Amino acid sequence: MILFNSPRTRRRRLGVAAAAAGLLAALLTAQPATATPDPGDGPVAEQEVSGSTRAEVGKALKNGEIPGQDEVVHSANVEPVAQIPKDALQGTNSDLAFQGKYAFAGNYDGFTVYDISNPRSPKTVAQVLCPGSQNDISVSGNLLFLSTDSSRSDSSCNSTTQPVTEKSSWEGMKVFDISDKRNPQYVAAVETACGSHTHTLVPQRKNVYIYVSSYSPDASYPDCQPPHDGISVIKVPRDAPEKAAVVSFPVLFPGEGPDGGGNPGQPNGIRKTTGCHDITVLPEQDLAAGACMGDGILLSIKDPERPKVIDRVRDDVNFAFWHSATFNQRANKVVFTDELGGGGGATCNAAIGPDRGADGIYDIVGKGDRRKLVFRSYFKIPRYQADTENCVAHNGSLIPVPGRDIMVQSWYQGGVSVWDFTDSSRPREIGYFDRGPLSTDVIRAGGTWSAYYYNGYIYSNEMARGFDVLKVDDRRTDPARWVRLRELNVQTQPDYRDYVD
Repeated sequence: MILFNSPRTRRRRLGVAAAAAGLLAALLTAQPATATPDPGDGPVAEQEVSGSTRAEVGKALKNGEIPGQDEVVHSANVEPVAQIPKDALQGTNSDLAFQGKYAFAGNYDGFTVYDISNPRSPKTVAQVLCPGSQNDISVSGNLLFLSTDSSRSDSSCNSTTQPVTEKSSWEGMKVFDISDKRNPQYVAAVETACGSHTHTLVPQRKNVYIYVSSYSPDASYPDCQPPHDGISVIKVPRDAPEKAAVVSFPVLFPGEGPDGGGNPGQPNGIRKTTGCHDITVLPEQDLAAGACMGDGILLSIKDPERPKVIDRVRDDVNFAFWHSATFNQRANKVVFTDELGGGGGATCNAAIGPDRGADGIYDIVGKGDRRKLVFRSYFKIPRYQADTENCVAHNGSLIPVPGRDIMVQSWYQGGVSVWDFTDSSRPREIGYFDRGPLSTDVIRAGGTWSAYYYNGYIYSNEMARGFDVLKVDDRRTDPARWVRLRELNVQTQPDYRDYVD
């Protein structure tokens, strides 16, 4: 997500180095979430709207065209079963990861560990204060990984925000030991080029590789000069995570000029490519899909330290910002999201229409390194939202139904959508969960950041309101209940066939 009008965004710093072992004892201190969060990672600024927009929202509410403020609505086949409000961590909620009976929820102030052994009554196990947007989160074995993409005074959990002009700022990846879920321990820090907006794990038996995505540098950021046209690859030894270090920086968009060879941008609002926003990998297929601002790419990851682009596509008509990617189970389709407006705008309305701020569905044709991406259709939620609700395509995951392509997806204040793209050319929504607007007077950023299916339930991290658990009761999704995962990082897609009870 791009959070506009926020002091914590657009902080990018250059530098590729593991934190020195002698500094770790002094710097790497996770804090219990009773301390005061850094105000530099506070709520996103509100956006004013016109008087006519407020009047239109009021009219839509009166006529019952949209839910009332904070009102919960849902389709008959989607049941809200639990909700936990924010507690000690009051920053923006972000991504989710899962392991066994636990859910790990990122927040701009740190992260929370939930016990979801009873999904209808989740319990808070731990809250760790460690400010640094976005705190994109993932887990593998006894390790937890956290992205920092804001200018910090140092790599510790005691760090404070830094001005963008400060050359000594720190951004990158943090590594925690979660052997004891009630007491996570901060064990390593790795500074990466332009920070870490998101990251993706490529786990192996002895090591975990991390693909670090970051973007948007320009000449005003002294430690992050363009071109920034690749990703940082970190290698983390499982038995010695303190030795984590950057091992390569593959250039994905080679080319001449100040911004490399990516999309130069278009006058109709298409973002130029100066890095990647997110990458999703299929380790068992040695395949990855990258959502890279102005470009969508398909990669071979046979050599995890040197991923190679095998196809690249653009949509200079409707896709403003390639944000994330999801494969289907057969690896012959990929869904890319367009985060039009950076996640802060009201784009789920008649004025924007069904093809912008939507999902793009692509078939993957061919074999091996000759595979190509072929566009088939767009999908966008069919329910218009208020013009004071930030709403656009965001993070989702497959619901692992054998023989069908069904996913659940976040749409910020557009709520949670369950939709079927088995027919690439005719996707359709089959269920939803939504709340009314946070405000009818201003655009106040909120809504669901991530909505993921895990072992029979949908878990949603709501930016402003907290942690939601939903249950889908539908014959089309029921077969997924037989798939039981031991661990899930959505950007590291499993082969679900290996996890059928």
